[in-house]
Amino acid sequence: MPTLDTALAALERLAPLAAAGDWDNVGLLLRGTRPVRTIGLCIDLTEPVLDELEAADVDLVVSYHPPIFKGLKRITGASGLERSVLRLVRGGRHLYAPHTALDAARDGMADWLAGALGSVTDLAPIEPTAHDPTVGAGRRGRLTAPQPLGALLDGLRSTLGLAHVRVAGDLDRPRSTFAVCPGSGGSLFAGLPPTDLLVTGEWSHHDVLAAVDRGAAVVLTDHTNCERGFLPHLADRLSAALPDVVVVRSRVDADPLRVV
Repeated sequence: MPTLDTALAALERLAPLAAAGDWDNVGLLLRGTRPVRTIGLCIDLTEPVLDELEAADVDLVVSYHPPIFKGLKRITGASGLERSVLRLVRGGRHLYAPHTALDAARDGMADWLAGALGSVTDLAPIEPTAHDPTVGAGRRGRLTAPQPLGALLDGLRSTLGLAHVRVAGDLDRPRSTFAVCPGSGGSLFAGLPPTDLLVTGEWSHHDVLAAVDRGAAVVLTDHTNCERGFLPHLADRLSAALPDVVVVRSRVDADPLRVV
């Protein structure tokens, strides 16, 4: 029967924890008691998501964002997070968060997001790790042929599974260089040389204005909308690495913001 250690080894191969940000809280957050027969994937472990994963009888929850991040001083069940932790403990379930390790990994979330722009070249991390310069936070690169942002939007929306994205800047001006960051790209983008196109989930109003003033175009998807579309790829890769384990994705996991 598959063990937790077997599953952890597979997750480490897909997203080595050494590449995570030093500020992040990644890896095994809660060790339960179950053998790992079913893994459940989500971006955010909300109570409705946990309801769904419990109904699927998952043994290991892989939540991209770390539910336990700033630390818990008490667990009394007063908040959704506290109730979720108590439920996981009582159910003997394990909890794991890859977050920035998955962003940084080779063929991880940042590479996937860059690929949403179509044919690209010269792809490299914006902030390479010290131990391996081929992996790290964010990605920068070049389109293989200059294209206006307007021509890239259909492919970008399709890859991300979105009906719309927010854009700033000239849609018709040809773009050659780009940078992408899953989630929030503000701190990563701050140190970039002049770049034609910037894609991330969220960025401050004034930073967007400044980028457009420099001639760049900006695409914002809202934070988790440039992350959730990677989960099917993670599910496929975990299934291949752990053929005796069932991998399920949450269907109720969704961005908390919606357009009305």
